[in-house]
Amino acid sequence: MKLKIFYDGQCPLCLQEMRSLQRKNVDNLIYFVDINRVDFNERYPHIDLEKAKAILHGEDDRGEILLGLDVTYRAWTLVGEKWRVAPLRWPLVDKAADKAYLVFAKNRFKISRWLTGQERLNCDQCADLNKRP
Repeated sequence: MKLKIFYDGQCPLCLQEMRSLQRKNVDNLIYFVDINRVDFNERYPHIDLEKAKAILHGEDDRGEILLGLDVTYRAWTLVGEKWRVAPLRWPLVDKAADKAYLVFAKNRFKISRWLTGQERLNCDQCADLNKRP
């Protein structure tokens, strides 16, 4: 099964995670789509851009839309590192993790500034994660 991840390439922490995933994506099971692409709405009209800015979106090869930590869980599972995120989907933990994720997503630029010193990245700092060196 493959996965498209619709991520915010202007978010330093989001981009850092996508780059970590891409390094592990040796079987090319994940395709990365920056929601800030100029042609995003044209290429992905079924993904609401405003909703994608609020919560991480993913789409599997059957067309099923995944949101938030379900995307994260599926992605790390596909690259063979389910252990990193397995607790996020455990019963009882999953509800609290989902709420914490929504707080993170809403405040990701402030949190990025605190942790990285950069609030937002410009397009020059973003890269096509689907290209291999």
